[in-house]
Amino acid sequence: MRVITLAGSPRFPSRSSALLEYARDKLSARDVEVCHWHLQNFAPEDLLYARFDSPALLALIEQLQDADGLIVATPIYKASFSGALKTLLDLLPERALQNKVVLPLATGGTVAHLLAVDYALKPVLNALKAQEILHGVYADDSQIADYQYTPAFTPSLQLRLDNALETFWQALHRPQAVVPSLTTQGAVHV
Repeated sequence: MRVITLAGSPRFPSRSSALLEYARDKLSARDVEVCHWHLQNFAPEDLLYARFDSPALLALIEQLQDADGLIVATPIYKASFSGALKTLLDLLPERALQNKVVLPLATGGTVAHLLAVDYALKPVLNALKAQEILHGVYADDSQIADYQYTPAFTPSLQLRLDNALETFWQALHRPQAVVPSLTTQGAVHV
């Protein structure tokens, strides 16, 4: 079992990367191989100039092909997810998340941005053909006591993270429905 974590904050450390660190620890304890990616893995000019042949991008795409799931975390700025993360997601192939379970995580200054995950991030993940996008976890700044060294969350946030990770774990282990291609369904070829 392999899961990719993707930190979409231009800063490190960050509150959103602290959520991923927590998720990585929980999944690793269950013997899940976790491959961690963050925006700092990519040269800014590769993202800015849409270099589809970037070595880092090609490595991420290759790891995504073999992964069972993705956990993506982002800060919410101006009612949307990180622009740098959007730039990276735009470079992925159209079906990059096909057959993948995706858990979105987000952080923001206030609860006023809670719906940004549903209205901004999930449509992009859906466009990448994610098999299943789970209900995400949104945390406002007051729920993350420390993110610089050892992540420290309020009990309610930790409970929501634990529940979301349990749901993610269960989704990873559900039998996958195999959709036959048109050529195996007897499509007429002209």
